[in-house]
Parts: sequence; C-alpha cells; structure tokens
Amino acid sequence: MKIRAAKDGDLVAIRSLLATCELPTEDVTTALLPGFLVAVDERGAIVGSVCLESLGADALLRSLAVDLHLRATGLGTFLLQAIEREARACTYASLWLLTTSAQRIFEHRGYSAVDRTNVPREVRETTQFMRLCPSTAVCMRKRIA
Repeated sequence: MKIRAAKDGDLVAIRSLLATCELPTEDVTTALLPGFLVAVDERGAIVGSVCLESLGADALLRSLAVDLHLRATGLGTFLLQAIEREARACTYASLWLLTTSAQRIFEHRGYSAVDRTNVPREVRETTQFMRLCPSTAVCMRKRIA
C-alpha cells in the first residue's frame, strides 16, 4: 500500500470510492484535488482517500474513506496520520471535521466534539457544513499547532 498526493486523473476514482462509502461527492472537484492524499494498492487502484480543505489558519478534514474490503486494517489510521502531517507542514492551527458515524474513532485520535454554535465562520460557511452533512453530524476539532 502506498499513499501519495492525488493526481488530476484520480478524480473519478476518488468520487467512486466516496460514493461507495456513502460520503458526499457533490463538491469533490478538481479544485479540491491538491488537498487529497490517496492510498493505492499494488495494482494502482485507489483504495483510500483523505482531504484537507483550507480555511485560512485552519483546515477542514474531509473525505476520509477506505474501501470496504480494507476496513479494520489500519489504513484509515494511516491516512489520518499522513494528512495530519500534511496539515502540520502547512502550519494549520486546527483541523475541523463533521461525522455522522465515526465520532469515537476520531475521539481516540485526539479530536473533540464542538457545539455547532461555537464553530468559526470559515467552517460554518463550507459546503460540507451548510449543505452536504446533516445537521445531526457531529462537529469535531483537533488543535495541531
């Protein structure tokens, strides 16, 4: 398994993986590709993804997905660690995310739930926050600076 930066030709495969994992794809366009890391198998197929969407001093962590047959192998953790390294290299202060199903996983990785009324404007104005994730999604943050 290899993790690399996404390339222009990866968009269709990333969107397909996200759809299979029942994650939003509507706003996943070439404009987001520079923020994506992908995991590729020995055949070169994309089997995992994660993305940072810049919000100025912070970033939205999004599109963390692992192919169904590779769940519980540690690939998700490996992708999360890789994107957190990227975030630190970009000197983001905090990572924000929205989740409907992985709150405990993120809590074990140092993320804390934040009341949606206490979320900065930059996060509230993302497509994820405004339209794509349900209002029941838990908003979480991890300070990385």
